[in-house]
Amino acid sequence: MADDDRGYGRATQSEVYRAGLSGIRPKVPVDVDELEGAARKAVSAEAFAYLAGGAGAEATMAANRAAFARRQIWPRVLRDVSTRDLSIELLGRRRATPFVLSPIGVAELAHPDADVAVGRAAAALDVPYVLSNQASRPMEEVAAAMGSRSRWFQLYWSASDELNASFVRRAEAAGCEAIVVTLDTHLLGWRTRDLDAAFLPFTRGQGIAQYTSDPVFAELVRERVARAGGAGGAAARPKVTPTLLVSAFSIARSGAHTRLVDGGVREALRSPLPRAAVETFLDVFSDPSLTWASLAKLREWTSLPVLLKGVVHPDDAAQALDHGVDGLVVSNHGGRQIDRSVATLDALPGVVERVGGRVPVILDSGVRGGADAFMALALGATAVGIGRPYAYGLAVAGTDGVREVVRNHVAELDLTMGLAGHRSVAEIGPGSLRDAG
Repeated sequence: MADDDRGYGRATQSEVYRAGLSGIRPKVPVDVDELEGAARKAVSAEAFAYLAGGAGAEATMAANRAAFARRQIWPRVLRDVSTRDLSIELLGRRRATPFVLSPIGVAELAHPDADVAVGRAAAALDVPYVLSNQASRPMEEVAAAMGSRSRWFQLYWSASDELNASFVRRAEAAGCEAIVVTLDTHLLGWRTRDLDAAFLPFTRGQGIAQYTSDPVFAELVRERVARAGGAGGAAARPKVTPTLLVSAFSIARSGAHTRLVDGGVREALRSPLPRAAVETFLDVFSDPSLTWASLAKLREWTSLPVLLKGVVHPDDAAQALDHGVDGLVVSNHGGRQIDRSVATLDALPGVVERVGGRVPVILDSGVRGGADAFMALALGATAVGIGRPYAYGLAVAGTDGVREVVRNHVAELDLTMGLAGHRSVAEIGPGSLRDAG
């Protein structure tokens, strides 16, 4: 992580301006709107719609941003801020910054290196990365790229408990430090951009690498094929269609850990397994019958800390504490699940008050820079999740793009903190903000 005696923000500015003397500009735009525009140009229309879109009329996405706009940072002056400390305590470890990289599914839509590219950037900056359940590369491959750096695993609770348990066991074996259970995707949101494009990447074999690399899932797929007539039977041979080509290619290249087919795309096209894998995934992806009582199973599967993602109501926060969870993520899935939902920054104070400091609370959704992170920390967040911006950086410049986007968030937070008169994250509080009026 860039640093010098003047702090992270000044070091980052110096890095950029010194490079400018040689005519070198940042690999990705620093301005958030320009960054989104560059990502739009870098990927297909379908891919951008999936990465950037939200539910319904996208009012929740707008609400997330409006919640930040309703508040203002209230600077204090003539305080010695010559040294600043961005570190926080989170899940028993001292972290270099208060940021985590939220899980982004189907990262291959942004860049071929997908989750591995993100993992490398997170490792370089020492920022925890929440590996997506809907990844384009298996968790083991990302873990290998990250070495000893911090990573957590996001669990989408599927309809197969055997599969859930397998994912959790693999995450623990891959060095993940926590399990983050995403609770707001038990049904797929009404995503208008994706519906207009008739595009769901999972039906094309994209974003299911955690599944195709899993032994339990592979067995479910083989059982499905056997019921349809066997791997070699005529009834099981798939008709070659454009969709099958995409699915076969995606599964064949999803990494060395695939449990379904060997021999690359040619063998994948001849096998009924890739198509059966997509159908099996669609059957088991989520479990709308999930209840609080189900969480007890996690304690049987792992001793890792468990965080719940998607909590926005104080009563749910209280119930989560009653069930012994180790942390909460205040999130509305970046506005992708419910249109006209409560904004996360508006929900944060009530959750923080109800939790009363007993577990960490992470703010996710709507964050577009370090000043936003400052506001979340002021309202009681322990840490702040970065989502779409790093996906846009991935689309524009791969690992370097992710690194620059995250670096810019950290740098802006450092400078905002100092300019507002604070020397550490611990000094940021409700008095650091005022209502915009």
